[in-house]
Amino acid sequence: MRLRNLKNKDELLNNCSYIVNNPEEYIGKWKSDVFKNNNPLHIEIGMGKGTFIKNMALNFPNINFIGIEKFDGVVARAINNINDNIPSNLRIIKVDACKLNDIFKNEIDTIYLNFSDPWPKKRQAKRRLTSSLFLDVYETLFTNNKTIIMKTDNIGLYAYSLVSLSEYGYTIKEASLDLHSEEDMFNIETEYEKKFSSMGVKINYFKAIKK
Repeated sequence: MRLRNLKNKDELLNNCSYIVNNPEEYIGKWKSDVFKNNNPLHIEIGMGKGTFIKNMALNFPNINFIGIEKFDGVVARAINNINDNIPSNLRIIKVDACKLNDIFKNEIDTIYLNFSDPWPKKRQAKRRLTSSLFLDVYETLFTNNKTIIMKTDNIGLYAYSLVSLSEYGYTIKEASLDLHSEEDMFNIETEYEKKFSSMGVKINYFKAIKK
């Protein structure tokens, strides 16, 4: 979802110390050259205002996190949010998800898909982030252990994604049609998740693994 641009958008984008403006230069070298460690690397595709990825980085300092967005205005709002408390293990990239295989190669351990655009029309199915076209892209990003975690309020996208990943060879390890009712499951909310749950909307969740 596009957000209204901030008046100081360009200033935020140009002066952010943790945005990577030349990500193609680090393909295969993110851990060594960017994060200077060998910790696992997790990415969120479609980070919105950055609430989720920031809090994940704060809670898990031994994991490297990268937030992905393609719109300047959304990235600027995320920076504006994250600047209050910047984790050292967090970076941001402005790029379209279909081009991620130009940026990562066999480096990613986990991909988070939080409240992705459901593209509900049948003719739009290939644009869904869990379509086989995107799963092909992700295949080149992952290390040997592949994990995709999804949260969505859209039951249609949820059902489609379960089928798509299962057909692609993933095993569904965890699943819930009402994530907030799962008392023993760790969960960091996104900004949309808080809004939806406050309206009584149930949050659908799954964790899929492929080895």
